[in-house]
Amino acid sequence: MTVVVVGSLNLDLVGRAPRIPGPGETVLGETLARFQGGKGGNQAVAAARLGAAVRFFGAVGRDAAGDELLAGLEAERIETAGVLRVQAASGAALITVSAAGENAITVLPGANREVPLPMQGALRGARCLLLQMEIPVATNLAWSEAARAARVPVMLNAAPAGADAAALLPLTDLLLVNEGELAQLTSPLTAQTGQAEPALGPATVVTTLGERGCRVWHRGRSMAVPGCAVDATDTTGAGDTFAGVLAAALAGGKALMPAVTEANMAAALSCLRPGARGGMPTRAELDAALARAG
Repeated sequence: MTVVVVGSLNLDLVGRAPRIPGPGETVLGETLARFQGGKGGNQAVAAARLGAAVRFFGAVGRDAAGDELLAGLEAERIETAGVLRVQAASGAALITVSAAGENAITVLPGANREVPLPMQGALRGARCLLLQMEIPVATNLAWSEAARAARVPVMLNAAPAGADAAALLPLTDLLLVNEGELAQLTSPLTAQTGQAEPALGPATVVTTLGERGCRVWHRGRSMAVPGCAVDATDTTGAGDTFAGVLAAALAGGKALMPAVTEANMAAALSCLRPGARGGMPTRAELDAALARAG
């Protein structure tokens, strides 16, 4: 059940404050912490904790942050031979978390602009290629084309959303977005009326709805998965947890709806501890939560 993840690695600097400041506003915060992150790295860790064999392709700087980011992946038993060391500074993210657990994030890509293109054997044995939008769209296109040629399903988490993501949709088998990202890929009105998914192109579109769960559109049929109520501490990384767990479940042979149910529960569990990766569940933790939920 090999998952190939191509994406970003960032060092996250997380500040906690009573609320997220508006434009031009200063808010006195409380604490500052640092975590290993990046959407690609986070999703790789979420998949690995569920037992998937994960092969990661990315780029970090020749700096202390790069050493730390690589060590973080290797501690999760993720294959890192495809991570380049480049002259640019390693990627970083500045994150403010409010008392309510909501977050605002500024990403500084750095070395993530130099993620490698696919090479011979990169997709060997893969059951899923997982992509996000924190690396250049040309890189994602090259990997998507290679996956299509190798008959490896492509899962695209179109986050952060932007017009560039539209170029990847014809090569995407499963599109994962939140409500805001769905609206950016279509029109807000179309997204609200539930007509967006068929027009996008991928056979499967999963739209996450926060505490309301998610909506799945698959080959003409729309299905809903209810949310899992938790007392959220930090929602940072919930979307990445959903993506990584969904990729791992599908690569492991689970059908679509059971895989989405696992991802939905895992995303909720990830909000219970701070940091993008801090609450990502292990296989045993997720199975226990699913059993309790019945």
